[in-house]
Amino acid sequence: MSTLLDRLKSGEVLISDGATGTYLQGKGLEPGGCPEEWNASHPEVVQGMAADYFAAGADAVETNSFGGSPFMLKKYGYADHLEELNRLAARHVRSAAPPHCYVIGSVGPTGEFLEPLGPVSVEEMYEGFVRQVTALAEGGADAICAETMTALEEACLVVRATKEHTDLVAMATMTFDKGPRGNFTMMGVTPEDAARGLLDAGADVVGSNCGNGILYMVEIAGEFRKVTDAPILIHANAGIPVIRKGQIVYPETPDWMAPHFRALVDAGATLVGGCCGTTPDHIRAIVRALRE
Repeated sequence: MSTLLDRLKSGEVLISDGATGTYLQGKGLEPGGCPEEWNASHPEVVQGMAADYFAAGADAVETNSFGGSPFMLKKYGYADHLEELNRLAARHVRSAAPPHCYVIGSVGPTGEFLEPLGPVSVEEMYEGFVRQVTALAEGGADAICAETMTALEEACLVVRATKEHTDLVAMATMTFDKGPRGNFTMMGVTPEDAARGLLDAGADVVGSNCGNGILYMVEIAGEFRKVTDAPILIHANAGIPVIRKGQIVYPETPDWMAPHFRALVDAGATLVGGCCGTTPDHIRAIVRALRE
């Protein structure tokens, strides 16, 4: 079987999954609850989520481990269960993966600032990521994706941990906001800066996720493609959430969102999927738009 990276480098366009949090909240995860703990307490739900995304046509599904670093798990009281929860996260997706499909280990921000802005040293954060990515590798992940990153140094630490302690594909995506001077992360990183910095750190795949609906993501993909020939990953939100009748609603429906994925691919994206607000129905519609 061709590896994930071989397929992406060949120019093949692959489709990944949609939102994890949106799905789990629909199954009863309370606001403010710990999604990663559900890997142990609700394995059938997490496995069912992976199965639903694969059934929708996804080539790759991310693990339920976005907050699986020691820094985030500590806030929920589960820091001592880091290895268990991350291994389970990968095993649940692997158990549902059809042949020729892939497991992507999700690694989100720690919520901490590195010294001198914050209290965490580079060594401490790096070691936390090493623990997380090696547990995901042990569980059967094919790749690690640092995602929703705003600080370039933090994203690069995930890439380094992946490259130095596993043989997995290293992916990294950052979250950008549109301002009067262009697209920047909260920490002032541009898509061009992100592409160069992440690739220098050893990333195999770079790109963006979260924060924007599909139209802005087309623009961001183009900015990445201007400075690199590497595979580009884009996970778009189902629009910017709004409050309707006391409920959070993501306005971009599957039928509205999916046709724009052709423009996203034309802009240079090679691995595409959804982020907040997207569902198996969105992935099913994207598969139809790109493959039929």
